[in-house]
Amino acid sequence: MSADRLLSMLLLLQTRGRMSARRLADELGVSVRTAYRDLDRLRATGVPVYAEQGRAGGYQLLDGYRTRLTGLSEREARALFLAGLPTPAADLGLAEEAAATRLKLLAALPAAMREEAARTDAVFHLDAPGWYREAEATPYLPLLVDALFSRRAVDVRYRRWREPQEVDRRLYPYGLVLKSGTWYLVAAARGRTATYRVTQVLDAVLSDERFERPEDFVLGEYWSSYLDGFQARRYTGTATIRLSPRGRERLAANVPPEVVRAFEATATVAGDDGWSEAVIPTESTEHACGELLRLGTDVEVVAPEELRRVMADAVCALARTYGHICPGGSEAGVPGRRAADPTEHPD
Repeated sequence: MSADRLLSMLLLLQTRGRMSARRLADELGVSVRTAYRDLDRLRATGVPVYAEQGRAGGYQLLDGYRTRLTGLSEREARALFLAGLPTPAADLGLAEEAAATRLKLLAALPAAMREEAARTDAVFHLDAPGWYREAEATPYLPLLVDALFSRRAVDVRYRRWREPQEVDRRLYPYGLVLKSGTWYLVAAARGRTATYRVTQVLDAVLSDERFERPEDFVLGEYWSSYLDGFQARRYTGTATIRLSPRGRERLAANVPPEVVRAFEATATVAGDDGWSEAVIPTESTEHACGELLRLGTDVEVVAPEELRRVMADAVCALARTYGHICPGGSEAGVPGRRAADPTEHPD
């Protein structure tokens, strides 16, 4: 019998309220029989756990009972304060509340754990936005947080990529996701769940309509499924390319990770020049051209022919810019199509 498991059971009852033995067993990864034994042991230590019978019954703590945050390991104390990094809280309009919470948690920790938390706080800093980009302005993010917690619908004016670009929507917020420094709102609208980039919200007003989020909706599961679907929508074609040894070393710095993985999975080395040939996924001809041009003379497109032609036209356009004539080239300029956006088709 684990003391850590008993503490986890106590904290579950304290934070979740009434729970059945089956739910406790599932949360703790033990059998129902073990959960019953642990409940008995918890009562034997003086914790006021009592059971209510019936269909909606279960186990819960006596009203008003609370335990202090003791028993944390060093790693748990570190994890606790890593979870409280300040930048996302400030974005959400909760900077003061987060700071106050940290002080209260520190006060509840034993002295040794306070020292460990302070050491963690001193050596970790979160800077979410990627290199070469400014942090995005999200003036309506606190309002969306209010909508989430009050379970109120919100009327927004949203700018999307396809026509008409600006649309009015009533959204029913289910959750917020921070990915690579960018905030996304997951919300229901027009009978389905979609993802909205918060920086594209041009205006937002809380409505008086209240709603209930579906009980079976799990934000983390939705986001994982959404990312899988986005990748499937994003890559609609393939290309066969050849890379020099130097180009292969530079690949990861110039294309997305999924393209690198595809190259490494299919790469073969043929000939004495050390060049590798592989098949990679592509979003579009224009976008693939823009990415592959970053590799300069270390890449050659083998197929499809359309991508070879667009690459040649782009190189010729660059040559003319610098006063060189490229025989046989068309008048096409250097393609500059943007990459697919995760909210390309919100609704």
